[in-house]
Amino acid sequence: MPKQFSKISVVGLGYVGLPLSLQFAHSGVSVLGLDLDPAKVDAINAGKSYLKHFSSESIAEQVEAGRLEATTNPARTSEAEAILICVPTPLSEYREPDLSFVLDTARFLAPHLPKGVLVALESTTYPGTTEDELRKVLEEGSGMKAGVDFHLAYSPEREDPGRQDASVKTIPKVVGGYTKECGDIAEALYGQAIDEIHRVSSCRAAEATKLLENIFRSVNIALVNELKVVYEAMGIDVHEVISAAATKPFGFMAFRPGPGLGGHCIPIDPFYLTWKAREFGKHTRFIELAGEINTAMPDYVVSKVVDALNDQGKAVNGSRILILGLAYKANVDDCRESPSFVLMENLVSKGAEVEYHDPFLPVIPKTREHAHLSGKQSVPIEDKYDLILLSTDHAEYKNFDFSNFNCPIVDTRNCITHRPAKYFQA
Repeated sequence: MPKQFSKISVVGLGYVGLPLSLQFAHSGVSVLGLDLDPAKVDAINAGKSYLKHFSSESIAEQVEAGRLEATTNPARTSEAEAILICVPTPLSEYREPDLSFVLDTARFLAPHLPKGVLVALESTTYPGTTEDELRKVLEEGSGMKAGVDFHLAYSPEREDPGRQDASVKTIPKVVGGYTKECGDIAEALYGQAIDEIHRVSSCRAAEATKLLENIFRSVNIALVNELKVVYEAMGIDVHEVISAAATKPFGFMAFRPGPGLGGHCIPIDPFYLTWKAREFGKHTRFIELAGEINTAMPDYVVSKVVDALNDQGKAVNGSRILILGLAYKANVDDCRESPSFVLMENLVSKGAEVEYHDPFLPVIPKTREHAHLSGKQSVPIEDKYDLILLSTDHAEYKNFDFSNFNCPIVDTRNCITHRPAKYFQA
């Protein structure tokens, strides 16, 4: 009979940790959420949501049932039979992996680890992180040995904010353990809350699985981004071509071009493997080329903005520009790594006065790379700008009637249905 867990702790209550906590609580497991942000902790304990795609009712239901509680005190994780780590793994300013959030979390937790506890890392990282860096910090801080005194595993998060056709419960969970017994324990834990568990042989294999998933997307997005530029030169609409190719029932998967990559995974994860591969004397040329193409897309978009303004006899310098959409993807309030920030800063550096509109982000939150923009507020969509640049394909923009607007509109997503006379694709 697999072990049954009655209480777990989820560390990091953001876009990954909160939905995971709710799913375990909904499955009857008592969840103690740990976060250093007191605002998040207070919100959860008050039954309030701070993520727009989760209702306050869904949180309040679990809090009132006694299955969900949050704290800022790492010592309380000693109450848990399993600890799931869901903290950020960004890139440093030199585009190298930054494991500081993971390892600092491990240092906080290690003195409080109870014997027999399962520690599972969910944060995206390079192969070897769990059994090397994380294990060493936990062992040094606890005086215990992984695989003997406590269990260690890796299970990559597969959260996709805003997705309607799948949930934490229904998305298969990949699990790899430091030892076979560690893997057995982790499989039993996730099996209590998630429909399908896919077991792999090791933490390294699970870590590599997550990287493959996001590298696959990065490379294919780079391909259609490059084709967009090539086909435009030939007078061909790449979106028409992709839609036609997608009618083939085998051997093709549709990816859409855009203004650049965003989100917490695709712009970052490929570089984790690129960095780690150098340790083994290997070079990931394909991955690096895809990264170059994708990171160059904001410059391409700005060049289209310049062309559209030139058609009006205007320069970027001194022009008023409205960016539509700050979120990195449609219909969510997640702006991590959003290309809209890059577009905004690029245009401002050229002398433009830039505002933004986003129905999901009325105020720019504090971000690691663009902290100076925090507090800037969304403005109404009006035909008073020198140009409007659509960066995110929110449903509101698809249905908005731009047909009578006099200013040019540059659409990076092929999103706008009711188009003005001065309509440009980028």
